[in-house]
Amino acid sequence: MDEKETKNKKKKPKHKHPNNQSSSAYSFKPSSEVKGLRFGGQFIVKSFTIRRAQPLEILRLLSLPPHHKPPNTFPSTTAFLPTNFTILAHHAWHTLTLGLGTKKSKVVLFVFESEDMKTAVDRTWPAEIPLGEVNRKLIRGMTGCEMARFKFRKGCITFYVYAVRRTGNLGFSCAEDLRVILEYVVALNDFMDHTAMLAMPNQRNISFAPAAAMAH
Repeated sequence: MDEKETKNKKKKPKHKHPNNQSSSAYSFKPSSEVKGLRFGGQFIVKSFTIRRAQPLEILRLLSLPPHHKPPNTFPSTTAFLPTNFTILAHHAWHTLTLGLGTKKSKVVLFVFESEDMKTAVDRTWPAEIPLGEVNRKLIRGMTGCEMARFKFRKGCITFYVYAVRRTGNLGFSCAEDLRVILEYVVALNDFMDHTAMLAMPNQRNISFAPAAAMAH
């Protein structure tokens, strides 16, 4: 019995997957201290670009059907999605490196504490930006603000969700938007490839993913 007890004590606690994060566990930090996007040793990925999404694209990204629209389609949220160039570049990089280069793209969502704050920030942010400049220009650039960061790995897409509020404010007035977004991201199936995110020649929006492109 003593040996079993000793082994049990030596067992390390299981690491919690990011997808297990609770929508109620908000840990706000100054924008200068909150964790940004991570790239590992894949420095070339920093030159790949993301673009600002249209409101309906956010719904499609979260796999919400067109007739199911949350209140006002997340008016407090700004999202950035991989450009077609980035998706194709990831595949090319993966092929050229014989499978060593990452194929994972990044999606970044910012949920602001008010619509007015989102509108003001959107006026200053670019419509398209290299991933390598997101930390400096979008996250660190939010001086006088605090952020809570959530990270979710969904196959070849990594989601970064940031809740943004003014320094000194208590609570989060758009907590319902944040809660719904986090719940839908957690519920997403893994993206097995990027074909669901590539725009067709006559269409610039993200399409619904075909069943074959998703893991069930």
